[in-house]
Amino acid sequence: MTKSLPHDLGVVLAAAVWILWLPVAAQDLFTVEEREALDLDRYVVVDPSAGYFDVAARQAWLRSTSEPILRQTIGRLRTEVGCRDKLALPVIDHELRMPSFYREQEAWREAIRPLFAFEDAVSDLAGAFVATGDRYFADCLLDLLGKWATADALSEFHYTPTEPQAWFNVEDMLFAAGLGYAVVRDQVDGRTTEKQRINAWLTRVARNHLSIRGGPSSCCNNHFYRRALYATVIGILNEDDDLFRVGVGALMSALNEMGPRGEFPREISRGARALHYQNYALLYLVPIAELIERQGYAAYGLRIHGRSLHDGVAFAMDILEDPAQVADLGAPRQNLWFLEDDQYFAWMELYLSRFANERIERWLAARRPVYSRSAGGHVTLFFWEPDRPSPERS
Repeated sequence: MTKSLPHDLGVVLAAAVWILWLPVAAQDLFTVEEREALDLDRYVVVDPSAGYFDVAARQAWLRSTSEPILRQTIGRLRTEVGCRDKLALPVIDHELRMPSFYREQEAWREAIRPLFAFEDAVSDLAGAFVATGDRYFADCLLDLLGKWATADALSEFHYTPTEPQAWFNVEDMLFAAGLGYAVVRDQVDGRTTEKQRINAWLTRVARNHLSIRGGPSSCCNNHFYRRALYATVIGILNEDDDLFRVGVGALMSALNEMGPRGEFPREISRGARALHYQNYALLYLVPIAELIERQGYAAYGLRIHGRSLHDGVAFAMDILEDPAQVADLGAPRQNLWFLEDDQYFAWMELYLSRFANERIERWLAARRPVYSRSAGGHVTLFFWEPDRPSPERS
């Protein structure tokens, strides 16, 4: 069970933190109530095995490619990913507590190690299965998730409106688990009992985590998109329309709030981190869009107030190429540390798999292979096809 401060005190404290850095007018933002009032009944799970890419087709294509970056990635995953060390990872079957990322960074870096190890494990096993087609890796991933499911891991975490860090970090683990599981579950026969156990566990922990709305910021900003990502993939896997619709609602909420240049106001309001958070929102919104598209619904082309996700992408590329442009929106000098960490650009491989975009291609060219331990895993391996003709241009 989660723990919280008395409701009124938590709201006051969280709101005080929010006001310090949110210059956008409240009336410009899409409220939780407006989001929950959206009519999403037509969005239902059509294909629970669709995942976020066609695994069998990708494996067939990879067998024929001679592209050096992809061949090196395949070779490394084949030889470096094992099972025993993954199954030996400690299961988080207790109340998770985490130091604050911003206030206690050294302590957080130490505490996060076992969480990152789990995310790397599920991502690497899924990647190794795609790279090799060897069921050994898929079975190991099922063994790992089955072990965590049996222990009902991630069901308990410390949360208060002023101490949300454990709640934040469970987000990462859930969509890492969901996306990794989506890669292997329907590619191997049998193991019905284990799959049922994992399905039920993922749904249970997702609903438990989603029962917390968050404060005035985390209710609706990039943290909501992160929750929506795990809800979307777990909803698809379990044919749970309500969870799937959390992702649709997140995309619609982002588009409702989007500014005239394609900016996400909650992210751009983050001062020196404005550029980082505009890009960071796409790290989750683009995979959500991909999952929705794989269910047969328009997501990239969805327009609200004349704006689509393409506008958010275009603005992100504008400010990545020229960070000074953020100053026009009232943001100070930008902190650009994240530009050296390729994981933050995993969304670009998904986007390029559908839309030709020369700016994004130039941006990724020197960064491949791109890997994000939680938001998609080995995305270059899964999505990149050099010189692929694209039917669409963003």
